[in-house]
Amino acid sequence: MVGVASTAPAQPVAAHLLGWDCIEFWVGNARTTAGFLTSTFGFRCTAYAGPETGVRTKASYVLEQGDIRFVVSGALSAESPIAEHVHRHGDGVHDLAWLVDDARAAHAAAVARGARDVRSPWVESDEHGDLELAQVGAYGDTVHTFVNRARYGGSVLQPGYRTDDLPNPTGGPDTGLQAIDHVVGNVEQGRLDDWLHYYSDILGFSELLHFDDSQIRTEYSALVSTVVWDGARIVMPLNEPADGLRKSQIQEYIENYDGPGVQHIALRTDNIVASVAALRERGVRFMRVPDTYYDDAKERLAGFDLPWDALQRASILADRDHDGYLLQIFTETITDRPAVFFEIIERHGAQGFGEGNFKALFEAIERDQARRGNL
Repeated sequence: MVGVASTAPAQPVAAHLLGWDCIEFWVGNARTTAGFLTSTFGFRCTAYAGPETGVRTKASYVLEQGDIRFVVSGALSAESPIAEHVHRHGDGVHDLAWLVDDARAAHAAAVARGARDVRSPWVESDEHGDLELAQVGAYGDTVHTFVNRARYGGSVLQPGYRTDDLPNPTGGPDTGLQAIDHVVGNVEQGRLDDWLHYYSDILGFSELLHFDDSQIRTEYSALVSTVVWDGARIVMPLNEPADGLRKSQIQEYIENYDGPGVQHIALRTDNIVASVAALRERGVRFMRVPDTYYDDAKERLAGFDLPWDALQRASILADRDHDGYLLQIFTETITDRPAVFFEIIERHGAQGFGEGNFKALFEAIERDQARRGNL
């Protein structure tokens, strides 16, 4: 994972970060997965790359909503690294790409401190200008691409994409999803400290929150979680399984995904009740919690004027911290293997991650595990 560090440049990677550029999924059938995300989650397909655009190695669909940009890519040959990735992991997230002010400098800073060099800086050009990119490794087979768009004026993702004749559905309510709130990664038991070192000492992130296995525990399983961030826009909780009476949800992920990877992506909205209603109308399935959860939640959030009846009908969770409150709900897994799912979150000042909801959430996940025979 980490090489021997040499004298590092003055500015760490975190100092070059401007925010999320995109999240790329590698899947078995890009057309089908893109269709699923547009029809159920309300994304719009804004660009396409494939044989028709001169790209011979993959088919990729760019999906956007608010400030969220996903790329869904599938292999066009059995020898493709995408095909190898899907064979091992099933459908999943391959690339967590970040917008930077200088891709070469960010890459140099990461590699000098010990990051794995996946692809040295390169430039892709077309009539819109020059797009500068570089890539380093992250946990498992996940990568981070540094993307500098300062000299690229194209409205598409990068050269080789077109914006006409795209496969968009015509109906369905607006889901109101606005931005990537955070992205959660799962790593093997005993490796969390290694990856905290990677993001803090090598990439320049800082620790935002930590939860030990006494805080995140149910009757059957437990996990440890630490949240790292760049100090502004990019927030990444990292989980590892902890010892429990039975298999934790994190261990189930590691075994079924065949290694570490992205577990879920949290998408922010400013009206979670309306968003969840629209998503359910489109066919999205969510985890449910028992009605008794709300007796405790109302006590924990006493003093906040919340629409409790609407939250309970929708199975939306609520939590508070010293800065305010948040509302959140989690979808069922969207992949055949029990791996990737989405969180929908609405924040009102709170900077946390629903610590008060951990037990209810993980018990809901364990009910799904039991149905799969994996608890």
